[in-house]
Amino acid sequence: MNVEPQIQAKLLDLAAVDTEMARIAYRRKNLPEQQEVDRLEGERTSRKDAAVAVEIVLDDLDRDIRKLEGEVDAVRQRAERDRTMMESGSVGAKQLAELQHELGSLERRQGILEDELLEVMERREASEADHQHAGANLSRVEEELIEAERRRDESVADLDVAQNRCVNDRESLGGALPGELLALYEREHGKHGVGAALLQARRCGACRIELDRGEIARIANTPADAVVRCPECGAILVRTKESGL
Repeated sequence: MNVEPQIQAKLLDLAAVDTEMARIAYRRKNLPEQQEVDRLEGERTSRKDAAVAVEIVLDDLDRDIRKLEGEVDAVRQRAERDRTMMESGSVGAKQLAELQHELGSLERRQGILEDELLEVMERREASEADHQHAGANLSRVEEELIEAERRRDESVADLDVAQNRCVNDRESLGGALPGELLALYEREHGKHGVGAALLQARRCGACRIELDRGEIARIANTPADAVVRCPECGAILVRTKESGL
């Protein structure tokens, strides 16, 4: 295939665009801002789980408090009824003794229940503090996540702009190349990721391998408009004054 050297040189511009598109694709796939969003989403899930766990503890403690308060109230009512009967003077000596004994038991029972209630209420107070702390942590992570998503979206938008620019540049450059040359470039680009490169100081700009003397001599004797390729990677070699021929 023979193509004027100045036309072959346009392949370097096309290769530069493809390199930029590859860089954009790599950055899009490994976007640090997206990694930060993923990290914060994971942390948000953990914080939510922690908050829910504390809420479950609070619900259990509230249920225990209601139960103990009900028991304390029932003991108080029974004790109040016994006192009322004792003060009425309508009970005999035997029943009075029984009421006094029961009242003593009720007072001891009430004391035990009130101690248990106090302990549960103290535990609830501590759990409430844990709940507030968990809620504050969750709010902080959610705020950080919103900001991280904003930065991620800005980076993606910038990549989209760059990608669209490269697509337009590629279409323009490809349209200025002979069909056969472009087809060869696309084939090598598809196979190796680089379709054309500068032959610089006897080194292929695609695979970075220095060509041996025999190959360099062969290329040097090839007409300037002949399309030559790297014997190692197959990329089209664009020759300039920097080629060392």
